[in-house]
Amino acid sequence: MSLAKKALDQGEGILRLTPTWVPRSFCVPGRRIKLHPDDYYALGGARGGIDERWFSSTTPAQNGPLTSKNEGLSHIAFEDGGKTELFLLKDAIADIGAQIIGDRLWNKYKSWPMYSKFFDNMGPLPHHIHPSDEFGALTGQNGKPEAYYFPPQVNNHGGDFPYTFFGIAPGTSKETILDCLKNFNKGDNKITNYSQAFRLQPGTGWDVPPGMLHAPGSLCTYEPQKASDIFAMYQSLVNEAIIPDELLWNATPKDRIGDYELLLEMIDWDLNVNPNLMDNHYMEPKPVQDIEKMHAAGYHESWICYRSHDYSAKELTVFPGQTVTITDNAAYGMIMMQGHGKMGAWDIETPALIRFGQLTHDEYFVSEKAAMAGVKITNHSKTDPIVMLKHFGPDNPDLKL
Repeated sequence: MSLAKKALDQGEGILRLTPTWVPRSFCVPGRRIKLHPDDYYALGGARGGIDERWFSSTTPAQNGPLTSKNEGLSHIAFEDGGKTELFLLKDAIADIGAQIIGDRLWNKYKSWPMYSKFFDNMGPLPHHIHPSDEFGALTGQNGKPEAYYFPPQVNNHGGDFPYTFFGIAPGTSKETILDCLKNFNKGDNKITNYSQAFRLQPGTGWDVPPGMLHAPGSLCTYEPQKASDIFAMYQSLVNEAIIPDELLWNATPKDRIGDYELLLEMIDWDLNVNPNLMDNHYMEPKPVQDIEKMHAAGYHESWICYRSHDYSAKELTVFPGQTVTITDNAAYGMIMMQGHGKMGAWDIETPALIRFGQLTHDEYFVSEKAAMAGVKITNHSKTDPIVMLKHFGPDNPDLKL
C-alpha cells in the first residue's frame, strides 16, 4: 500500500499537513503569522524574510535562482511506529488523486488546481499584476486570479499601510500608464498616482481577477488563488525600497524583455478603469444557510471568498463546548485560526508560536469523500470558539455565484 493511501486511511479521509514557510526578498515580514521571532530569516538574509505561509499547496514558489528545493509545496505528516514521515501533497495527489480530491476535479485537472496562503507584510506590496492564462502561456504558466480575506485573529495591528490600491483611475490614458512603465528605472515611476486606494477592514475581503493592477496593503491576508505563482511588478518604488528591474519582466518571455507594449497588453483595461470596483470585487461574509438554524446546531459558517469560479473559501466557527457534523460537497484544505478540539480522527489546535521546522496540528486537507460524509468537530473549550478557514477548488457545487 502506498504512503499516500496509508496516510489517508490513518486520518480517516483527512490528511495532516505541515507548515510551509515562504520568504520574499522584496518584503519585510509583518510578524503576525505566528512564526518564532528568531526564525523570520531562517533561510538566510539573502532570501529575505519569511512573510508567507502556504496552505494545501502543490504549486512551487517562483523565488528566483536561490529558491530552495520544494519551496512552497505542502507536505503530509504520516506517523508510523513512532516515526513521522513527510512526503509531498503533490506526490500523494499524483498517486491517488481521485481518492483525495474526488473524480470531478481529478478528471478535469489531474491535479489540485488551487492553493491558499497567508501573506504578512509590514508595508504595502508594489502595484503589480497577475497575467491571464493567455499571457501566462507565453512563459508556460497558468494565469492567476486570487482573493483576499483579512482574518481578525492575525490582524491585531494593521502594519504600516492598511490600504490597497486597485485598478486604474477612470479617465487615465493608456499612454500615461505606458510612460510609467518606461520610467521604471528612474526611481519612482509614480504609477499609483493613477490608481485608487481602499481602506482594508478585518473580517472582509476582495476578489482580484487576472489582469487587474493591485498593490496589497499591510493587513495579514488569507489568500485563496489559482495554482500559479506568476506576477509582474509594475511599481518601481515602495516604502522607499527600489523594486529590481527583473521583477517588472518576471512574467515576460526572455525574447520579449524590453517590450513595454506587452506589459500594457497584460492589463485588462476595462476591468481596471471600472468606476464601480467596490461593487464588483469587495466581499463581506455571507452565511451559508439560515443563521438561526446554524446557531441552534452549535456553529456559524460563512462564505468569505465567493466571486470566482476558480476557488472559494468559508469561515467555520464552532461554539464552545459544541459537537457538530459539517458536510461539504467538495474537497478542501483548512487552517485553524482559533481554539482547539477534535476533527474526525485528529486533534486540532491553534498554536500561538511556531518554530521553523516544527510540526503542528493546525492544518489539514479533507478529502471529497470525507467532506461529503460529514466531518465531526468537537470544541473542547468551555469559553473559546473554534474558528477555521476552508479553501476549495474550482466550481464548488455548494456555491451559487
